[in-house]
Amino acid sequence: MIGTWQLLSLCLGICLTLSSCSSDKKDQPKAAHTRPPLPVETIIVHKEKVPIWLEYTGKTEATQRIEIRARVSGTLEEVLFNDGDFVIKDQKLFVIEKTSYQAILDQAQAIKEQDMASLKLAISDVERYKPLVEKELAPRATLDQYMARADELRARIKSDQAIINEAELNLSYTEIHAPESGRIGRRQVDVGNLVGYGEKTLLTTIIFDDPMYAYFNPSEEEFQIMRQHKSRQTMAAKVRVPDNRDQLIQRQPYQGQVDFGDNRVDRMTGTITMRAIVPNPDHDILEGTFVYVDVFVSDQSQLLMVPPSAIMEDQQGSFLYVVDPQGKAKRMSITRGFESRFYLQIQEGLADGAQVIISGLQKIRQGSTVTAKDVTAEKGVMAIMKQQQMVPTE
Repeated sequence: MIGTWQLLSLCLGICLTLSSCSSDKKDQPKAAHTRPPLPVETIIVHKEKVPIWLEYTGKTEATQRIEIRARVSGTLEEVLFNDGDFVIKDQKLFVIEKTSYQAILDQAQAIKEQDMASLKLAISDVERYKPLVEKELAPRATLDQYMARADELRARIKSDQAIINEAELNLSYTEIHAPESGRIGRRQVDVGNLVGYGEKTLLTTIIFDDPMYAYFNPSEEEFQIMRQHKSRQTMAAKVRVPDNRDQLIQRQPYQGQVDFGDNRVDRMTGTITMRAIVPNPDHDILEGTFVYVDVFVSDQSQLLMVPPSAIMEDQQGSFLYVVDPQGKAKRMSITRGFESRFYLQIQEGLADGAQVIISGLQKIRQGSTVTAKDVTAEKGVMAIMKQQQMVPTE
């Protein structure tokens, strides 16, 4: 049996031992915890002549829209195209019954032939009576009657020819041909229907879509900016069709130019109608398509530009990160200027030649050590503009 004093001595010894161990641990130095440098991509920004483009939404419209109408009345007998076909100039499209128009033409030609026969007889009478009158063997009045008859018949034959021309024209209208090449719409009238009675019945339409128009509406202020600051007489334009189905449709922007600006401001919207024209040789831009229109204004101003994705916002305002000489991230508050989807102008807060961080922004904090990789040649503003074919050439 362990006595009471022995048990107390043992407990006291254990406590002293634990206290000594705890004191030893406190005296040991803490291990240093250092984070490795954060790898980031950077671009070097300089003031340079960046092409300035203004972006608008717009709608496409065919350069020509031709309504095909019945110019004569009758029963529609034939439709010689499929709805939506691409038709060529002078291609036959419709046939209206010809019977009555052919009969009118035949009748007019018969009357002319009859009058020509009468004229021939009248001329013979004149030629026969002339020598008799000269020898005073026949009265002058009779010769005058024959001459008047011949003149009357000549005038009637001219009238007959005019009637024939009209009849031939009406007969030609019974066959309707394409006045220009283009894409034809659906037929508005089926075979067997009466057309042209009381009105020029609309049969179909043809649109000419190469080139194609794209209409857009800048504000009056933006219109004045384009007019006063454009660096070229003709402003280049790019028309983009938005592709929203997981890249299933791949369409490059269509290169063209601005060819029209209206002479009035819309009182309801305060905008001006403008138009770009772009080639459409494959007819893959359809009329009425929603598009984006980029209009080139100028490339003569020296501007400090960064990609919009490099800019962040908080309660203090807009800012970005640069790499300082010690290889650390440094926050720079900036004043924003003109911007588009490809670039943003820095008006204040950033020095020319700064090394701007464009990746890993969610992990960076003020003073973070970074390992910078310069990607200016691939991801700088001018590199992006060249990739997007938005650096106009002479």
